[in-house]
Amino acid sequence: MSALSRPEFHSEDAAFAHLERIIWAGEPVCPHCGGTDRITSVKANPAKRIRHGLHRCGDCKKQFTVKIGTVFEHMRLPLHKALQAVYLVTSSKKGISAHQLHRTLEITYKSAWFLLHRIREAMRDGDTTLMGGNGGTVEVDETFIGRKKGMEKRRAFHHKMKVLALVDRETGKARTMVIDDVRAETLMPLVIANVEREARIMTDEHSGYRDAGKFFAAHGTTSHGRGEYVNLEDRSIHSNTVEGYFSIFKRGMKGIYHHCGEQHLHRYLAEYEFRYNNRAKLGFNDTDRAGSALRGIVGKRLTYGGPVAAN
Repeated sequence: MSALSRPEFHSEDAAFAHLERIIWAGEPVCPHCGGTDRITSVKANPAKRIRHGLHRCGDCKKQFTVKIGTVFEHMRLPLHKALQAVYLVTSSKKGISAHQLHRTLEITYKSAWFLLHRIREAMRDGDTTLMGGNGGTVEVDETFIGRKKGMEKRRAFHHKMKVLALVDRETGKARTMVIDDVRAETLMPLVIANVEREARIMTDEHSGYRDAGKFFAAHGTTSHGRGEYVNLEDRSIHSNTVEGYFSIFKRGMKGIYHHCGEQHLHRYLAEYEFRYNNRAKLGFNDTDRAGSALRGIVGKRLTYGGPVAAN
């Protein structure tokens, strides 16, 4: 037996039943009118097109499945293969490429590419809770990756895409976002909007954070340029946790995906952020992560259908 031997990964009926347990918790809800009382199951007709998981609402008289109103709506792939993909993506620490997924699931590359973006969209949680509550510590850093379309390759990072990350040491969770530049005028408003004022901020020596001490309880820095990664007088002053997060992100982006278009970078960030925030150290296993990702499919849609960036 393996994790992928479970019924929902091989049977459409079991796949719909599994998704219904996660999304509806045993009580079907009509996505058209919100009704819950007069919902009946529609028996599949083998003589015609069989529709698994079909229900009918007695209030609005419309039919629906659990996929309506989710990132899986209008998906042409069998649901059990989509559930396999969700499990593979959420259980792979550095991700799984569309080419690998298309070979493993025996679907087209185009379908695998679009399915991966559907799953990344489900992983995006949009949490706006301020980090660093109760005087906690938040590490902040930025990194550079890839190449912006149309930008001439130059020294340093000017032609690269830019990412800001914050990691709350107490909760162990990360938050990432794509940024236009690394000036103080760009960085500080984002940090202020995401971190409690009573928090301690930890950064490197980058001048973009020079005024952080004015907005937060404390601001500790280390000088990476001088080879200082931990303050020897106060060893709580460092940004090694967020650097560790970036190491996982970059190894995945370079070793698994190889290339990412700027228009899709925010979804790749959501993918790595999701796995980091639902890792084993915080009490989550592979099944928990897959379930959490499936709960995130509701209320989200992607409507484009062809690859724009290879991975």
